[in-house]
Amino acid sequence: MIADAGFYLEFDAFDRFGFPKGIARVTAGHGGESLLISGSEKTALLDCGMAYCAGGLIENIERELGGRSLDFVLLSHTHYDHIGALPFIRRRWPGATTFGAAHARAVLQKQGAIKTINSLSEQAGVLYEGEVKFRIPDEGFAVDRIVGDGDKISLGAEEFNVLETKGHTDCSLSFGFEPLGVLFLSESTGCLDGYEMMHVSILKSYREAMASVEKCRNYGAKTLVSPHYGLIPEYYNERYWDLFVSETEGYKEFLFGLFASGLPEEVILEKYSEKYWNARRKAVQPKDAFLLNARNVIKVFYEEFRSGGEGR
Repeated sequence: MIADAGFYLEFDAFDRFGFPKGIARVTAGHGGESLLISGSEKTALLDCGMAYCAGGLIENIERELGGRSLDFVLLSHTHYDHIGALPFIRRRWPGATTFGAAHARAVLQKQGAIKTINSLSEQAGVLYEGEVKFRIPDEGFAVDRIVGDGDKISLGAEEFNVLETKGHTDCSLSFGFEPLGVLFLSESTGCLDGYEMMHVSILKSYREAMASVEKCRNYGAKTLVSPHYGLIPEYYNERYWDLFVSETEGYKEFLFGLFASGLPEEVILEKYSEKYWNARRKAVQPKDAFLLNARNVIKVFYEEFRSGGEGR
């Protein structure tokens, strides 16, 4: 069913980057995916990837645009591996409108958040290139237009349907693209690593993540696009949702056992790291980013444990 292809595992005889016409993968470097969607009238970039590879990203976008303008930038959420190159994109296409959740705008107005994004971006530059070879513009992290559940973003005969899908962050959005029936998922509903392998990253709310899964399942998209992975075979759509639930239950069982034993927070973090900080994660994520996420995951599941959540 699968063949080893580096960090991710491929479905047999299936191209996870074989997007429908009008959707092009413009990702440059490792660690952050970006897609350019060209409609009959407008174009949109879905996420911007990391700062260290902004130059290559811009070159890829320019090639795919073929002389057209970039009209919109859509943000799935505000983590550094999804918006690190946003200032470079806005500097290159100053007329492009950036769409994001209300909470995304609030986050990007905080200097502390910008400092964290830039710090992790620099660490990613060292991880992938051995040194920091870029300078992040002083301005450019901003949301121009707030969107939420039920909003539509028109590209002409095509449009995006916005779904608020909280859980990973409070600003996480998914985008249904019609009439193609494509649903670009947020990390609240998991990141597929390959057949029967999924990374779960619930950093804000367990219950909102589960609600986001049901919302996306009920959307009934023909084609699912998992963050950091790409296309999923249509026959695997229903299994995708079930896999998220089962993987999440695995996290609960592991963490609830640690909570029940009364271990100190730092010991729990150490045991969590022993289990989940592995060669696969090291290849794509700075250790500081992993630990930041780990603390949030532990906090979320501890709140569920305290509330008497199912699986305790």
